[in-house]
Amino acid sequence: MQREVEEKPRYAVIAAVHLPSVSDIEFEASLSELRELAKTLGYTVLKTFIQNRSSFDTTGYLGVGKRQEVGCFVNNEPGEFEEVPSNPNGYEIDAILVDHEISPSQARNLEVETGCEVLDRTMVILEIFHRNARSRAAKAQVEIARLGYMAPRLREAAKLAGPQGRQRSGVGGRGAGESHTELDKRKIRDRIAELQLEIVAMDAERQTQRARRQERQGLAAVALVGYTNAGKSTLMRALTGSEVLVANKLFATLDTTVRALHPESVPRVLVSDTVGFIKNLPHGLVASFKSTLDEALDASLLLHVIDASDPGFERQLEVTDKVLKEIGADVVPRIRVFNKIDHVGDETAQAECAADLRTRYPDCVVMSARRPDEVAQLRQTIIAFFQQDLVEEELFLPWSAQQLRGEIYANCQVLDERGDGDGAFFKVRGEAETLARLRDQFAQVR
Repeated sequence: MQREVEEKPRYAVIAAVHLPSVSDIEFEASLSELRELAKTLGYTVLKTFIQNRSSFDTTGYLGVGKRQEVGCFVNNEPGEFEEVPSNPNGYEIDAILVDHEISPSQARNLEVETGCEVLDRTMVILEIFHRNARSRAAKAQVEIARLGYMAPRLREAAKLAGPQGRQRSGVGGRGAGESHTELDKRKIRDRIAELQLEIVAMDAERQTQRARRQERQGLAAVALVGYTNAGKSTLMRALTGSEVLVANKLFATLDTTVRALHPESVPRVLVSDTVGFIKNLPHGLVASFKSTLDEALDASLLLHVIDASDPGFERQLEVTDKVLKEIGADVVPRIRVFNKIDHVGDETAQAECAADLRTRYPDCVVMSARRPDEVAQLRQTIIAFFQQDLVEEELFLPWSAQQLRGEIYANCQVLDERGDGDGAFFKVRGEAETLARLRDQFAQVR
């Protein structure tokens, strides 16, 4: 029985207001993105209602007439709008998805007039995040964002609840005259404070683990960043040989995954996959998901992955650049990686597209994460970046401490090795800090 409930198809309609300040291309791109978000959430979009207005209707987002049109379609009523046929197949509409963040009163009024649940763009994204979060940190961050979104909407819910929103006497922990709404708001504030303390503790633990890992192994760090569904997880798997989640859905990856570059290099490089960016990502989500983007802040190199086959990739570039600036990662060295070139027509079209991209974005990488030879070239580009500051030096290891040879080979590139009566001499290439640490370590065993 449970299986049947889970597999029941869900249908939705989209409602959007086209403002004069928004170009046709940008408006269509936003609608297309919302359709993909709806798909990720499990909805089949049956119809899109568009209204050209100079501003949103303060009462119900859409104008009165357009709200009636939507209501007729949702409720399968013929109505008086001949140009908008009623729901032809009689599908039960589960939700109206609004392509903006709207106020609680606008959502409530639209819901009352149409008789259908209303989810604005922010709520759709929050629900996707809620379903896909796996780690403790991600779940806590999602809950904070959801609670922060729901708090100002309690008053509208109380209006629908009627008597339940009235004031009650001070029993059961409530203050004198404290209403259910006020009690719920207080509970939300307390829960957010509790979650924030948990996140601070988890952040401190991650920072300690990261510092120990860096100190112990001298690791270089690369972070994959970019628009959601640009192919970051596929590229991650190709670079590291790991089995990370790969799905053709927006926000398939929410938790940061860290793996070593494979085959391993000198210096050893860690690659991390991060949550994807999206246009109009709510500021609350940018803040609450900051810890999932901390890998970008701590990285020595960013791979900005872009879907070369998407006609709107320039807009995606702007979104990613903006978010990176918001979190302070815009100063980290970056390589633009135009992925999915294999999705751009035939070989001739791919060659022309690649040439155009290299002209417009010098030093970029144009590739497909599904082509091993191109992945290998990107791997060499990454290694070359980290080897540009390496220094060459000779290390001496006495015969009595040969058990430490593994430290040299694990942290350096050994160019030559020779021995004499006292021990072995290694001509190596590595990071200056790593070599200094090894010198001090070896000096203590002489």
